[in-house]
Amino acid sequence: MPAPEVSAEALAARLSAIGLTTRVLDHTRHTSIEAEVPDSLPAKTWREVLEVVGSADRFGLLATSLGGRTLWAAVNKAVPATGDVRGPGRQR
Repeated sequence: MPAPEVSAEALAARLSAIGLTTRVLDHTRHTSIEAEVPDSLPAKTWREVLEVVGSADRFGLLATSLGGRTLWAAVNKAVPATGDVRGPGRQR
């Protein structure tokens, strides 16, 4: 299984190949890929886009009242193999 960063970059590259301009953002627990979606995106291209983001851990579409649409996908970062991974408030 590829590293999360490699998976995120691959998703961004595939969306770019479809014709979307992407942004890759690094967060503490995940890497996100965002792309503005034009109003003129054909149905066939939507199917391709959904196939690509379907391989992410999460994805969605933000639509504003002003007509803007932002597609997003998130790839979770790997959980540390050692140490206490239960997080704050869950320690013994």
